[in-house]
Amino acid sequence: MNSKLATATNLYMEGIRDGNAKDAITKYTGRRYTQHSTGVRNGVEGFIEFFEPFLVRCPIRDIRVIRSIVDGQYVFLQVFQDINNGDAKWVTTDLFDTDSNDKIIEHWDVISAYQDAKNLNTDQISGETEITDLDATEDNKELVREFLCDVMVLGQQDKRHAYLSDGQVIVHCAPDVGSLESYIGTYDQVFKIIGQGNFVVSYSRVLENGQEIARFDIFRLEQGKIKELWVNQEPVPPKNEWVNGGKF
Repeated sequence: MNSKLATATNLYMEGIRDGNAKDAITKYTGRRYTQHSTGVRNGVEGFIEFFEPFLVRCPIRDIRVIRSIVDGQYVFLQVFQDINNGDAKWVTTDLFDTDSNDKIIEHWDVISAYQDAKNLNTDQISGETEITDLDATEDNKELVREFLCDVMVLGQQDKRHAYLSDGQVIVHCAPDVGSLESYIGTYDQVFKIIGQGNFVVSYSRVLENGQEIARFDIFRLEQGKIKELWVNQEPVPPKNEWVNGGKF
C-alpha cells in the first residue's frame, strides 16, 4: 500500500475503529493538523477532544474503506461506518493533505447518513472500485475540470452530453439528493480536484436555495467520458457553530 494511503487509512482504523484516538492522531499527523470538519478543533488536541467521548458513546464500530485515491500529496477515502449495530450508518468522504514525511497536515470531510436504497445499483457505495488506466490520470482530471466549469458552475446544460458516456451517467447518492441535472449551475466554486487513473474526485461549494453545501463528487471514467458518479454532500452549518476555519 502507498505510504500516504496507509497513513490516512491507519488513522481511521487504529484511531476510530480500534479506539486508539490519541495514539493514532499523534502517530500519523505532522507538525500541524489543520481541521475543516467544523465541529472539531484544529490540532491533535481537537481530534482527541472530539473522538474520545465518541468512542465511549459508540463502542461498536464497523468501519470499511470502500474507495481510495492517491494523487501526489493528497489522499482521498470514501468510508462506510455502521455504529452500534445499525444505530447510525454514515458515508464519510475525507480528503487529506500530507507532508514530505507522509504525515497528515490537513483534513476536509463530508459526512452524510447512509440510507437504504431501493435500487442497489445506485446505492451510495455500490459500484466499481478498481483503479485502472493510470496513464489517463491527467486527461481524466482535465475532462472533469472542464465538465465542472462548463456545466456545474456556468450552467451550460447543452454541453453536458459531451462529457458523459452515451450522454448519461450512473449516479450513486442518497435518496434525498436531487438528480445531477438539478444541480447544474449551482456550483459556486470547485476547491480541489484529484485523480488516480479512471477515478477523479472533486470537492466543491454548492449553493442550493440559499443553503451552502459542501459536496464531494467521485467520478469514474471510461474511454475519456464520465460513466459513473458517487455524490456525498452535507449542509455547511452557520459560522457561529464552527470551531475552526470552516469546511473549505
